[in-house]
Amino acid sequence: MTAPVKVALPEPARLAPPDVVALGAHGMRTRPVRAVLSALGIAIGVAAMVAVLAIPASGAQALHDRLAALGPNLLTAGPGQTLFGDDATLPDDAVAMARRIGPVRAAAGTGTTSASVRRSDKIAPDDTSGLTVYAARPDLLGVLGGKVRTGSFLARGNQDYPVTVLGSQAAARLGIDHCDIRGFAPGPGLGHPDPPKSNCDPARPPQVLIGTQWFTVVGILAPMPLAPEVERSALVGWDVAKRLLGFDGHPSTVYVRAEESQVDGVRSVLAGTLNPQAPNEVQVRRPSDALAAQKLTDTTYSALFLGLGGVALLVGGVGVANTMVISVLERRREIGLRRALGATKRQIRGQFLAESVLLSGLGGLAGVLAGVLVTAGYALSQGWPAVLPTAALAGGVGVAALVGAVAGAYPAVRAARLAPTQALA
Repeated sequence: MTAPVKVALPEPARLAPPDVVALGAHGMRTRPVRAVLSALGIAIGVAAMVAVLAIPASGAQALHDRLAALGPNLLTAGPGQTLFGDDATLPDDAVAMARRIGPVRAAAGTGTTSASVRRSDKIAPDDTSGLTVYAARPDLLGVLGGKVRTGSFLARGNQDYPVTVLGSQAAARLGIDHCDIRGFAPGPGLGHPDPPKSNCDPARPPQVLIGTQWFTVVGILAPMPLAPEVERSALVGWDVAKRLLGFDGHPSTVYVRAEESQVDGVRSVLAGTLNPQAPNEVQVRRPSDALAAQKLTDTTYSALFLGLGGVALLVGGVGVANTMVISVLERRREIGLRRALGATKRQIRGQFLAESVLLSGLGGLAGVLAGVLVTAGYALSQGWPAVLPTAALAGGVGVAALVGAVAGAYPAVRAARLAPTQALA
């Protein structure tokens, strides 16, 4: 009796990675509209996540640059309340006392007056438009690190006359923010008793009514983020405020520039130095802390939008899974034919898994590009530097591919389980 002959069946060939990618891309090319619509959900989710991460990063960089330019070493001190709940006052020599602190580089102050500022005498005196009139000295601008947008600041040559310098918001609310007053020289002839005929008269500088006295506008300040109260004010000379506006001479805010390494130390002794008899009646603040707190609030909202982007990405993943399930149902004959020709379950599973990952990966790539464009456009509109975190860019594509792998796992397994006879039936 002859022994049975054993026939060695050939080992199934392993598909190389390029072949797997080509098979996955074939399914996408045969149904391009469906592929685009499926990838759209992934793209929207990834774009939202990239933008939500990149826009706050751009804002944080802009804030850092702004603080670096303005200086985080500015401290402000103002009167608080007495033990009996009454409004406290700072001593007359509070600014001079602040200058005696060793690490203090410069100090200046402003004083609140009871006068209102109006564009015309036809406006009721109690209609202040949210503006305040402060008494100030020429050294204030240097301490605040501010700039004059047009005109000039209070100086020794004009501070004794009825002239005023407006903050950026004050000029806008008074309707003279567009006036160019650089050509007017300050001097004793300013303060014309007649009201202006127009907002910007080329023959003479604009005037505003402070209390019952017309003041000539000699300058308009640029925005000052660390001193928003100055942006909403009209600044007049210290002695003029006493003489014409009933100013009592007590500073309402003291601005202090200290050495950056000694800011905390100066902050701890500033109240006791300004008012040794009642340091508890002095409130000391650091304006840069308010900007940092505002940025923290923006970060909280960013986390919310990041969650919404994740939800959009999840919805896109469900759409990809649905597309792949339908693709398996529609391509049963193709699956059966490939199985009959010798394709293994592993190869079928790899084909559909590759198609799902490619579909999601291309959607993620499109989402990253959209997120970059949105971030760049928004940063440009805000005047920020466009910061694109590498983790957000690489993570966008990576997360999209991961979502595609998870979404395509079940359809791929289902396709691999189809028997050739069942698929060809």
